[in-house]
Amino acid sequence: MSELLIRNGFVFDPLQGIKGDRMDIGVKDGKIVETSLLASPKTIDATGMTVMAGGVDVHSHVVGPKVNVGRLFRPEDKLFKSPHKSPTCSRMEMGSSVPSTFKTGYDYARMGYVFVNEAAMPPLHSPHVHEEIRDTPIIDIAAMPVFGNNWFTLEYLKNNEIENNAAYTAWLLRATRGFGIKVVNPGGSEAWGWGLNCVNIHDPVPYFDITPAEIVKGLIETNEHLGLPHSVHLHCNNLGNPGNYVDTLESLKLAEGYAPKNDFGREQVLHLTHLQFHSYGGDSWGNFESRAKDVMDYVNAHDNLTIDIGQVTLDETTTMTADGPFEHHLCSLNHLKWANVDVELETAAGVVPYIYSPKVKVCTIQWAVGLELALFSKDMMRTFITTDHPNAGPFTRYPRVITWLMSRAARDETMKTFKWLDKTIDATSIDGIDRELGLYEIAQMTRAGPAKALGISNTYGGLAPGMDADIAVYALNPENMPSDPADIEKAFSRCAGLVKDGIVTVRNGEVIAEPAKRTIWVDVKVPENAQVQRDIYEHFLRHYSVKLDNYSLFEEHLHNPRVIEVDTTQ
Repeated sequence: MSELLIRNGFVFDPLQGIKGDRMDIGVKDGKIVETSLLASPKTIDATGMTVMAGGVDVHSHVVGPKVNVGRLFRPEDKLFKSPHKSPTCSRMEMGSSVPSTFKTGYDYARMGYVFVNEAAMPPLHSPHVHEEIRDTPIIDIAAMPVFGNNWFTLEYLKNNEIENNAAYTAWLLRATRGFGIKVVNPGGSEAWGWGLNCVNIHDPVPYFDITPAEIVKGLIETNEHLGLPHSVHLHCNNLGNPGNYVDTLESLKLAEGYAPKNDFGREQVLHLTHLQFHSYGGDSWGNFESRAKDVMDYVNAHDNLTIDIGQVTLDETTTMTADGPFEHHLCSLNHLKWANVDVELETAAGVVPYIYSPKVKVCTIQWAVGLELALFSKDMMRTFITTDHPNAGPFTRYPRVITWLMSRAARDETMKTFKWLDKTIDATSIDGIDRELGLYEIAQMTRAGPAKALGISNTYGGLAPGMDADIAVYALNPENMPSDPADIEKAFSRCAGLVKDGIVTVRNGEVIAEPAKRTIWVDVKVPENAQVQRDIYEHFLRHYSVKLDNYSLFEEHLHNPRVIEVDTTQ
């Protein structure tokens, strides 16, 4: 039996309402326990340091075919050398915006993270996704299959067949070992097959004659019918365009009247992801402006919503999304490389490099919009830090995003680099916001809140006895915070210590162990449905390039699974 005692740290655990109390944390056999149960533990002295649960990333793109296309598509990304190259890691690290699997796991661990939600898995390519999950060290990973342009889903929802769509959803989650319902540009990626798009939530999908609004509402009803741990996870229509905040507000209003039905403590029915890309005013790039205040006023007033910000980090990066028409649009703006893929009956994807430059007015307004979303939020348990990695910037910039949120001086220092500072200030509210977040709010946005929204807060995101012993220690004294914001970024970039499953994994910013990691997926039992089984058989026979027998994930693809079971037959 292994025992640890993390002694005398300032503990921040929003799931228990602990706000920087000096406490000891006990660990035994990979779980957090009462310290009275320890016999002769090894001790980690956290005196003068901050202690939080291991970080939980609600939305990132770290594994799968589009990530690998990005790696192959951008060999120049290797020129960005790892700032964390370490002789203690056993595998090669390379890449920046599209890092290798090994660098991905190591860098998340160095920041004190233990769980990542891969937010878009093309079902047909789920074996590739799981092979990369297997190759990514240390962090536990879940992956969400995309449903918003799936032919089965569109047909069932068009006919208002919620029970049939629920049965198909349960089947697909099991076939792909998926975690929940992801929706990207509902209907728009299917329309892209005809060179079209759904430019608003009432624009019918070609051939299927169903609107994005009907798709989102039908999937919310499906999700709550099944009682899944996470809510519908939505990437709205009309991403990235001036004036799109109107479509975003209309999308958010689709959740009105729905209440969560689940056994996992989830309180929202809709998670709207990378909200920064969906909070723009104006009607052209000339009068492009922030409408973050309008969007957050609505989110603050509705408890059945959660969001993540998708913060622009002002880096060169590699955009990648199942929003195929958007990537074509982006390529027409920056005239760089473009890759595009159609995934049979299910989805699409595109990849385009992008440079968020402080010399470009649109980029600096985007930077301000993301921070405004967080700083206008009244509930950090419903507002989460992301960069939509790698779309708005690499996940390794989370420490810098945290620093911008905690320090007005850090924001001012960054704004001094803007070529169009006056126009950025005129188009946003960022210069008038003095709010600085504290460590408790950061713990809400990076651990407790995401874990609760994902329905996994009984295991991740907190420090209560019985939970996984995932504990991060940061060299930050809340009673004497650094006067230089750069020291905050440094502390969150390389944690003083990370314990993963009870094993000391990072010490003084260096990875020193690679504990076993898991694949998290949701297994839903539903009543037998002969019609859906017949539909699946016929669609595979007529339309897919693979046989049904070769579609579902083979057990050998699945690495160290942790299964969350849902039973709708009771």
